[in-house]
Amino acid sequence: MGKFVIKKTSTGVKFDLKAGNGEVIATSEVYNSDAACKNGIESVRKCCDSAVEDQTVEGYETLKHPKYEVYLDKKGEYRFRLKARNGEIIATGEGYKAKAGCMNGIESIKKNAPEAEITEE
Repeated sequence: MGKFVIKKTSTGVKFDLKAGNGEVIATSEVYNSDAACKNGIESVRKCCDSAVEDQTVEGYETLKHPKYEVYLDKKGEYRFRLKARNGEIIATGEGYKAKAGCMNGIESIKKNAPEAEITEE
């Protein structure tokens, strides 16, 4: 089972969603309070079952928020970001060489986020 790990940074608080094997699946922005960070976690839980907008294909359909956006970064790697109902980015993934890896990351969030415990480091 996955877990949300809340960490203090030099500028605030952030969370990582980790899979059962300890791999980081998604990371948040830096929040200025623990409460805001926990609200971000709840937002991920609410939005984690959203549809995927694949921006790597020509003529992709623009979906309404909440949604995952799959895109290519400057290095040519596949990445995703999860956007809340208001369009704010609430979680991002690492860069993947293959699109299949990126899609697996999204599936892992859908599977792990709803029941993931919250811990602090």
